[in-house]
Amino acid sequence: MVAHCRIFESSKDRNFEIAGTTVVKDGKPYVAGNAYEQTKYILENIKKVLEKEGLGLKNVIRTRMFVTDISKWEEYGRAYGEFFRDIKPVATMVEVSLLIDKELMIEIEVSAVVD
Repeated sequence: MVAHCRIFESSKDRNFEIAGTTVVKDGKPYVAGNAYEQTKYILENIKKVLEKEGLGLKNVIRTRMFVTDISKWEEYGRAYGEFFRDIKPVATMVEVSLLIDKELMIEIEVSAVVD
């Protein structure tokens, strides 16, 4: 597997970067074929990663979403809104041709800071 850091902390400023997160569990897509469910699953996992560091979604300042079908933007957005409706971090959504598995529809990266 590709070696990478799940979460990186810049100790000087307490900035956190969470690596691209998908719905892969045990090497296989966990929630296949549903843009809303994949987005929700990913954001729940990101929330858990933040909580392990003593942070929460309120600390998120930027999200980057890489999607394989931009026409499903409303499904991605509905799930995203359930997590960030009141927080409103800077967000980017970009269509890509393929993620690491053809069943994956979205990958999300997050930047967070300590207030």
